[in-house]
Amino acid sequence: MLTLKNVPNNTVPTPRRLPLLYFLFLVSVLSVWTYYVLSLPNLDFIKQRWAAMLTMLFGSFIAGASPEGSAAIAYPVFTLLLEISPAVARNFGFAIQSIGMTSASLLILGLRVKVEWRYILFVTIGGIFGLVFGTYYVVPLISPVLAKLFFVSLWLSFGIALWLENRRPHREVFEEIQHFGQLDKVRLIAFGIIGGIISSIFGTGINIFTFCLMTIYYRVSEKVATPSSVIIMTIETILGFFLHAQILQDFSDESFKLWLACIPVVVFFAPLGAFVITQLPREGIAKILYTILVVQFVGAMFVIKPNFNQALLCATTLAIGLGLFTYLGKLKRDF
Repeated sequence: MLTLKNVPNNTVPTPRRLPLLYFLFLVSVLSVWTYYVLSLPNLDFIKQRWAAMLTMLFGSFIAGASPEGSAAIAYPVFTLLLEISPAVARNFGFAIQSIGMTSASLLILGLRVKVEWRYILFVTIGGIFGLVFGTYYVVPLISPVLAKLFFVSLWLSFGIALWLENRRPHREVFEEIQHFGQLDKVRLIAFGIIGGIISSIFGTGINIFTFCLMTIYYRVSEKVATPSSVIIMTIETILGFFLHAQILQDFSDESFKLWLACIPVVVFFAPLGAFVITQLPREGIAKILYTILVVQFVGAMFVIKPNFNQALLCATTLAIGLGLFTYLGKLKRDF
């Protein structure tokens, strides 16, 4: 049995009208997109990227409904199945999430879904430093294939750890961090820095990495941690998009065309996922997450067919990640 403390039934009733901020954002995005697209002489590039649009239909919905950003779906599909370079997939991830995750966040705020603002604040502070540091000093050192394998292996280890935690009898979960103190600020900033570095590689990561800390160590309910992580990734992805498009100026023509093709998809499906998650029980959210993590790992193994050294990396990442997340779950904390 799971014991919920301070966790009210925060299922949100269906609103009579769309939240104003989300509606204004939706109309603005679609108006600008329509005006720009109709000014182009040839729209064949949109039809040619139907596979990316289909991917983002599912990816953006999952991004709004889970701590996985849409880049967590797009990155492995683009790089493994569509043979798009990791750099293009990463930059596209930042760009498309700046639309989809912003749209989802505005709906979350408009529906007044419960979030943990201290989690959002201090993780974001660390995430800004981690993203900038990772972009300049870590990304150039990462092999594309190894990056893909590390990505799917780390998140699978978290999925296993969370599954084990949820199988524990009488597990207590909360709607906010209990007895928040100075050490918690440091811890959240530190995890934000690491998460920011991970995001600099894949275009996503800070959301689910810090979600691990929230659900396993702080035992915050998935119904609160999930929308909180969506807001965190929204802030991180806007910064990442700006960094690559305006400062590094490595936002390629292919990334731009992919982005343009997928905008009208994600602006609807990311907030739809965010709304659906408010209607699901906590256990249902966790099961969705388990499924996503297993599918992306199995898919990567099937496509890459790792050699011995690469398989060793996967096993090592799984073992270290599972050890880390399990250790967090076993740490004694005064709740």
